[in-house]
Amino acid sequence: MAGRQRLSKAAQTVKALPRLNPVERRLSKFLREPPKLRSAASVIVTATMLVVVASGVLLRVVDHTEYPSIWKGMWFGLQTVTTVGYGDVTPSHASGRLVAALIMLQGIAFLAIVTAAITSTFVARAAQERLAATDDAQEAEARDIHTRLDDLAGQLNRLESMIQLLSESRVDRPRRGPPRAEGGAADTGPGVS
Repeated sequence: MAGRQRLSKAAQTVKALPRLNPVERRLSKFLREPPKLRSAASVIVTATMLVVVASGVLLRVVDHTEYPSIWKGMWFGLQTVTTVGYGDVTPSHASGRLVAALIMLQGIAFLAIVTAAITSTFVARAAQERLAATDDAQEAEARDIHTRLDDLAGQLNRLESMIQLLSESRVDRPRRGPPRAEGGAADTGPGVS
C-alpha cells in the first residue's frame, strides 16, 4: 500500500513539472549526453544564426541611420560573427558599437567552440578505439590463459590416472624378496639349521 502511494506521489510530481519546449529539450539533451560532431555543429550553427538575426534587429533599432534595414544589420552580424569583417558597413553610434562588440565576442567564442568540439570528438573517438584495442588484447590473453589451464588440467588428469594404475598394479603383485618359513623363522639359506 505504501509503495502505491509513493508511486502516485511521484507521478503527481512529474505531472507538476513544467514541460520543456523543443529548444530547452534539445539543449538539455545536448548538455546531458556527450556531444557528437553533428549535434555540436547543429547547436553552434543554430546559436550563430540566432546571433546574426538578433544582431540585425538590434542594429536596426539602435543604429537606424547606418542600418536602414534588418538585412543590412544581419549582413554586418554575419561578417562579424564569422570574423570576416569586410568593413563595408560599420556602426556609427555608441549603442551600435556596443552591439558590434557583443557580436565580435560571440564570433570569437564561435571559433573556439567549433575547434574545441571537433578536437574533443577526435580525442573521444581515439580513446574509444584505444579502449577497444586494449579490450581485444586482454580478451585474447584471457583466451590463451584458459587454453593453457585446460591443457594443464588434462595433463594432471592423465598423471592422476597413471598414478592410480601404478598403485593398483603394486597392490595386485606379490611382494618380492625371500620367502618366509612357516613358524616365523626366515630361511637363511642352504646348510644352515
